[in-house]
Amino acid sequence: MGATAKAKQIDFSYFGGAESLSEGRSPRRTAVVSPTAEDDGMSYPGPPQDPSEFLWLMTEEPHRSRRMAIMKAHPEVTKLMGHEPLTKWVVLGVVSLQLVTAYLLRNTHPLSPLFLLCAYAIGGTANHNLFLAIHEITHNLAFKSVKANKALAIFANLPIGIPYSAAFKRYHIEHHKFLGEDGIDTDLPTHFELLCLNNVLGKVFFATFQILFYALRPGFVRTQAFTQWHFFNLVTELVFDYVVVKTFGVRPLIYFLMSSFFAGSLHPLAGHFIAEHYVWDGLNQETYSYYGPLNILAYNVGYHNEHHDFPSVAWTRLPALRALAPEFYDTLPSHPSWPMVIVNFIRDPEVGIFARIKRKPKSHGKETEEKD
Repeated sequence: MGATAKAKQIDFSYFGGAESLSEGRSPRRTAVVSPTAEDDGMSYPGPPQDPSEFLWLMTEEPHRSRRMAIMKAHPEVTKLMGHEPLTKWVVLGVVSLQLVTAYLLRNTHPLSPLFLLCAYAIGGTANHNLFLAIHEITHNLAFKSVKANKALAIFANLPIGIPYSAAFKRYHIEHHKFLGEDGIDTDLPTHFELLCLNNVLGKVFFATFQILFYALRPGFVRTQAFTQWHFFNLVTELVFDYVVVKTFGVRPLIYFLMSSFFAGSLHPLAGHFIAEHYVWDGLNQETYSYYGPLNILAYNVGYHNEHHDFPSVAWTRLPALRALAPEFYDTLPSHPSWPMVIVNFIRDPEVGIFARIKRKPKSHGKETEEKD
């Protein structure tokens, strides 16, 4: 009944004789936990996006208004906010796992099946977990102290092999504050990427080398000042790498670097990079959640609408946030699978580099950093 009513509201004179928005299109990729009259979770909510350009919107990002609405409807949500003491122990365990694995592989050839399998299955999963630990710590959710959080992020950075935790903090906080603003939110693909990667081969390349795009793009889009925490991060990582190579040889360092590459490549957990903010199914929805079992390995980052609405809610309490306000979250389209996000991103012509919402920047956005 709801879908029929919605169809009557659509002006089909714009669609060349088509009798539905699903005609000639691949199956819908997102799901809706609690279907509504506006979105039944099966039919397409809108026509496909123009693949030659990003989706430019004039509206405000959705998280601020939803946060205010949830706080009005559920004022007890503030009880979910605050740091999570468990985080530091998880970080210690995963860093230890990587150190032990690298040590055990010190005499194994890097191109051997065993080394590659361990680097992908163990190292890729562990380092992706550390990526997301740094993401969690970036929001000061491991300790009450800013300095303690930054120090833990540098420690979590060790098995990644390349220093990035200090730079990530500034870029990521701006991603939250200026979501979708072109030239400020460095999570957004550039126009150059759109021109070069807007086909199947380009999407395969992007999905395979995602980690390089996320590592290199910010430096081209928006540079940041070099602070003492950048210095501490750089020196600590270089000293750690030097000690590892000097003591155990180069292979453990190769293991760390390969782990980081696989973590941001065609790895099941890496599906969240694409799942979070790429536009799917003709929707104008900017952020998508995923509620599947891989969240166990990923600090519940799949609860991404919840995270953007309340970045001060730690990973262990994001499921509780969703349970507190199901009327806000269960009606939003979400992804049923991270691995299939990568597959569908590559093969589906309705999604690609172009499928991101952009806005003209309201301001230049001041660099975001706490005072020491």
